[in-house]
Amino acid sequence: MTVMAMPRIGTVAPPVRRARSDDAPLVFETLTQAFAADPAVRWMYPDPQQYRRYFPAFAKAFGGAALVRGTALVGGDCSGAALWLPSDAAPDEEALVAVLEESVADRERADAFALFEELGRHHPEGPHWYLPLVGVVPARQGRGLGSALMEHGLALCDEARLPAYLESTNPRNIPLYERHGFAVIGEIRIGRYPPIFPMLRTARR
Repeated sequence: MTVMAMPRIGTVAPPVRRARSDDAPLVFETLTQAFAADPAVRWMYPDPQQYRRYFPAFAKAFGGAALVRGTALVGGDCSGAALWLPSDAAPDEEALVAVLEESVADRERADAFALFEELGRHHPEGPHWYLPLVGVVPARQGRGLGSALMEHGLALCDEARLPAYLESTNPRNIPLYERHGFAVIGEIRIGRYPPIFPMLRTARR
């Protein structure tokens, strides 16, 4: 799941660094702001208070392992964050199930679980890096920070000579990811859930 924006010409992105454990509150606040208008996430959490209450826990379950592994990246002031998971890390499925059970309304819950099962089936076979969440706060979008987070993460993938995988939850973001070498490999449609587009960047050798 990704929320960024096309960079404006002539902008200079702030430096990117690995997130520290004490950055966690800022990382999840940044992602909460970044995904506030995301169609797929807001289908799951249509009520603003529901979204504010539960999205940080969802984000932690979905990509928080990157903070534990030291592979989460942030912009210099934490206005952008990317939770990159190496090939031997994964979302916390038990925590994710618990969050969805508690937070998603009854009428959407079955579709939500079906969606995450389908997401799992689209992952590439074999070792790969996974980017479950990347986002930039709205006030800083379009300044190149999202691209910088992508480039730093993809450097890790290239160093390991492994493919990279993500799901675009907004079709408007697809051209940006294509610029970074990703290609759409499918389209996921579950019930009334907005479409999600799995994207793969092959290994650079």
